[in-house]
Amino acid sequence: MSNRGGPTGGRGGGGRGRGRANPGGPSRGAYSPASAPSPAYAPAPAPPAHTERPAVATPSVAPTPAPVASSSSSSAASLASEMDKKLTLAAVALPPSSDKAVRFPARPQFGTVGKRIQVRANHFLVDIAERDLHHYDVSISPEVASKKTNRDIISQLVKMYAESHMGKRMPAYDGMKSIYTAGSLPFTSKEFMVKLPEREGRAGPATKRKDREFKVSIKLANKPDLYQLQQFLLRKHHETPQETIQVLDVVLRAAPSLKYCVVGRSFFDPDLGRKGELGSGLEYWRGFYQSLRPTQFGLSLNIDISARAFYEPILVTEFVKKHFGYNDLSRGLSDRDCLKLKKNLKGIKVTLSSGGGRSYRITGVTLQPLSKLTFTLEDNQTKLFVVQYYHEKYGINLTQVALPAIQSGNDSRPVYLPMELCLIVPGQRYTRRLSENQVTNMLRATCQRPMERESNIQQMVKRNNYNGERLVNNEFGIKVNEQMALVDARVLPSPMLKYHQSMDTPKMGAWNMINKKMVNGANIDFWAYVNFSRLRPDFNDCFLNDLINMCGSKGIVFNPEPLVPVQSAHPSKIERVLRDIHKQSVQRLNEMGQSSKHLQLLIIILPDVKGSYGPIKTICETELGIVSQCCNPKQAQKLNKQYLENLSLKINVKVGGRNTVLNDAILRRIPLVSDRPTIIIGADVTHPQAGEDSSPSIAAVVASMDWPEVSKYRGILSAQNHRQEIIQDLYKQTHDEKRGLVHSGMIRELFIAFRRSTGQKPHRIIFYRDGVSEGQFSQVLLYEMDAIRKACASLEEGYLPPVTFIVVQKRHHTRLFPVDRNTDRSGNIQPGTVVDTKICHPTEFDFYLNSHAGIQGTSRPTHYHVLFDENKFTADQLQTLTNNLCYTYARCTRSVSIVPPAYYAHLAAFRARYYIEGDNSDGASVGRGSGGSAAQSQVLPDVHEFVKDVMFFC
Repeated sequence: MSNRGGPTGGRGGGGRGRGRANPGGPSRGAYSPASAPSPAYAPAPAPPAHTERPAVATPSVAPTPAPVASSSSSSAASLASEMDKKLTLAAVALPPSSDKAVRFPARPQFGTVGKRIQVRANHFLVDIAERDLHHYDVSISPEVASKKTNRDIISQLVKMYAESHMGKRMPAYDGMKSIYTAGSLPFTSKEFMVKLPEREGRAGPATKRKDREFKVSIKLANKPDLYQLQQFLLRKHHETPQETIQVLDVVLRAAPSLKYCVVGRSFFDPDLGRKGELGSGLEYWRGFYQSLRPTQFGLSLNIDISARAFYEPILVTEFVKKHFGYNDLSRGLSDRDCLKLKKNLKGIKVTLSSGGGRSYRITGVTLQPLSKLTFTLEDNQTKLFVVQYYHEKYGINLTQVALPAIQSGNDSRPVYLPMELCLIVPGQRYTRRLSENQVTNMLRATCQRPMERESNIQQMVKRNNYNGERLVNNEFGIKVNEQMALVDARVLPSPMLKYHQSMDTPKMGAWNMINKKMVNGANIDFWAYVNFSRLRPDFNDCFLNDLINMCGSKGIVFNPEPLVPVQSAHPSKIERVLRDIHKQSVQRLNEMGQSSKHLQLLIIILPDVKGSYGPIKTICETELGIVSQCCNPKQAQKLNKQYLENLSLKINVKVGGRNTVLNDAILRRIPLVSDRPTIIIGADVTHPQAGEDSSPSIAAVVASMDWPEVSKYRGILSAQNHRQEIIQDLYKQTHDEKRGLVHSGMIRELFIAFRRSTGQKPHRIIFYRDGVSEGQFSQVLLYEMDAIRKACASLEEGYLPPVTFIVVQKRHHTRLFPVDRNTDRSGNIQPGTVVDTKICHPTEFDFYLNSHAGIQGTSRPTHYHVLFDENKFTADQLQTLTNNLCYTYARCTRSVSIVPPAYYAHLAAFRARYYIEGDNSDGASVGRGSGGSAAQSQVLPDVHEFVKDVMFFC
């Protein structure tokens, strides 16, 4: 392997782009639009928005794509009304629902496939007595932003007036604009004056406040109906009585909201468990999550333990030392450090350790050191040094004068506070992304095996003592069962996997590739290698020999000689080196008479210091058109066989091969997939981190390109408005002066690629949509289904393949615990465990699937919810398909926790985040509301044509 100056004889034809061709005219699956569609993806302006049809439980209105022109399809003009009709068809006869409601498919039946078992779920049955619920609007003047202060005001009001003016009722308050009572108050509208007495602040006795007076107006709003909820739970009413559930949820949250720090639906407090350091000035608090949900066995209280990062209640100077790792602050901070500190502390409250009691909210950090900082006195003339002011007024000799000052107030009247006197107020949540070390520390401290987590949840329920709360039990007649729900479940069988001339049936969600070859090993004729690390010079040959041998043993035909000489380079020259390799590769291929070919693979050993992965991927995939495999130097230098095998799995799919396929796919016996050309799509949207207001959200859509095997996926990326959850570019229309109306979009491009790859158009669509919260179901379904319909109609008149639209939810708090010894090695429930009874939706088609084996901690099942189903899947068919697909994930020989199309979409979206933000990528797939920023989307570079045809995101 030492003589790597150039190839000794290359094979013609790379390992990429070998899908079945479609020579000589249209195939039997060809589209027939008026003009030939262009497969290239070209970003176009977002479609104009107009008012959408109303959707249930979605207070905001989402934009709708522009309608398809009649020249494209005679049926396109009526697609909107057709979608309305189809989406509101109920599968079972139920009383009429609201005109605004979108009805999701009813459960076809319960699944029966698999070994029957029982599991425990962290759901607790809630019984409700008959009560006459009333909802009152609350207005507090002057307005207060703090929910905690609002609760103090209403608590004081109840103490003062419950006996005399409120008919001895105990109201439940949501901390904002609503109170609820179990019976009417003796008035429909009334105003009260409430004096909030001085109290100690969170920082202790020194932070007493003066008495404040508030006017509280209470006015009857409506009467939520318990009967409607009972009918819904009995499956005699279709629409979820969300307001009634909200009332009961507020009642159950009332007591913990007064006692603990509230974060969304979770509660945290040092009293709820041992806290500990995370590093860099942060600590974790333990707590619990709580949510009331309608389920098949009635109302269920979902309780889970939780942990969250908070700022340590320490001096700001100590925070600076911990955050930056400095021991000596006498040299001050650089401008870069000041900006970073401002970003981390902006909005945080501090008090002065010297006393005074007042708290200040940090608005900034000065660039000037404290020793040079002056301010103007109230006479608007006299200037005084801040250091001098604290000495003369308080007798304090400041010592850390090289540090900048903390700034509070506004720019016109700033307040300067010395860091050494500023004490961070306890109980302030850290909202930014944690570092890798902090995440590791959090997991190490909070990761719990199933038995331990189950026990802690049970203890938390007993500690909360819901049935002992007067408001819960006596006033509203709510009783919480303190035992976890016992749920019927099934363990689905593992699918048989096809390799080259061999088979394997995984056990406990895992298998190995000993003596196995990939089902379709790729041909790698033209490759290169560069090492940006400081590993010894002889490492390159050793690593490449072992990697090529491993790839060869797994069925990859790997040319032993690189296209251009192997090289090592300094990390500071990454961009130049990558461009040189590309230039040399093109030149060498021209010399070989292979000008139509290109470099198939670039193997890269990353620098020892992090921060280069994003720039490398951006240059290679968007500018040079090079598929790359990056290797961690710490892992690569071990020459571990398992690591090399994992690399071979990634490399094979990146250059167009297949690792394994379902044997049922080869034998054409996957129901509603194998019988007709079927495209399986995964979609996800990743959003910028909290506090980042300028970066766009990024949508990724991937689709299978190799029916009937359904294991190769092509991905498309698109930037859209900040925090916009609905995917905007599924279908687009633009007007070109020469070509007229131009159709484009992600779905259209993927369908054209599918036809080119398979020779047929999709006859059926299965759409797995990740990252959607329940409140957005209707909006996302209406908009995205409409876009899919229009994309299809733009390709061929009357082309409307049936669609099954499934939401994939990982961010939930349902956990399943084994009842007996039927566990995996980690003590978790077995891979393939599926639940569609008891804790699932009363009427709709949903299920929990634990498709993977646990490694550490407690496994989280994935929740699948069918929002639309024209293919008429049975429960067994969809559950089995979803579980089996989880065994086809290309990057490992284990089943994964979410269905691979959704997983690949997440990886692709995260890759695009690197293109925009470099290695500062902080994306997280969270559905948080669909009203995007008015700011235009940042430009996302296109993935190069040489790259987009393969699974570059793996």
